[in-house]
Amino acid sequence: MIDYFIGLSPIQQALIATLFTWGMTAIGAALVFTTKKVNQKFMDAMLGFAGGVMIAASFWSLLSPSIEMAENGPFPSWFPAAIGFLLGGLFLWLADKIIPHLHPSSSMKDAEGINPAGRRRSTLLVFAITLHNIPEGLAVGVAFGAVAAGMPSATIAAAIALAVGIGIQNLPEGTAVSMPLRRDGMSRRKSFFYGQLSGAVEPISAVIGVLAVTTMQPLLPFALSFAAGAMIFVVVEEVIPGSQENGNKDLASLCLMVGFAVMMILDVAFG
Repeated sequence: MIDYFIGLSPIQQALIATLFTWGMTAIGAALVFTTKKVNQKFMDAMLGFAGGVMIAASFWSLLSPSIEMAENGPFPSWFPAAIGFLLGGLFLWLADKIIPHLHPSSSMKDAEGINPAGRRRSTLLVFAITLHNIPEGLAVGVAFGAVAAGMPSATIAAAIALAVGIGIQNLPEGTAVSMPLRRDGMSRRKSFFYGQLSGAVEPISAVIGVLAVTTMQPLLPFALSFAAGAMIFVVVEEVIPGSQENGNKDLASLCLMVGFAVMMILDVAFG
């Protein structure tokens, strides 16, 4: 697999990787064809696992390389990581306030953003998960862009491991959109369509990430930490609370630990 990726351009690499992560979202959404209801403990466990993967990816695949790359730059090594991290969180916070959306576990009265009233529940749900998928696609794009830029701490194997980890945690996200829509009376086919649609933004944001770091290499440490900050905001604002609001706190917490360990192993072993 690695040899195959080496022969491709960074944009092609990022597109293939994020088509995989989008496909994993679609697999999660496809559960709507096989069951009417997913066990809540299973969903909370998967969300906890997803949170662990995202936290580990934020450090091992993004923040740590950002600090290493900045060691020979004009700024203190901590500066790009800290500034990019905070800007990533701020970006997601602003997007959260502007874009109308609805978290899967919430009722319509809890919809957020500008003028959410009057919009369909399906649209608001897709917007919510799409918001969360932007930093994931960006992270994959930046990782492959870092390899193309010749950064010594960036490898094809580590970028692939990041995509695999994000793909794993995309499974419950597709389910989290399609199942509520099915419970609201939407057909299985439409529920699946909207569930997988939330992952379509990942290839787009991945290409943006590649172009940003390959055309403006000095921004690479900032871009890596920006993606990390955006992902951590998603974890703290939505993934962890969503995994624990149904009384399965211990299960979700243990699965978060497992998810962190799995992503750490993937990154260290293949990086």
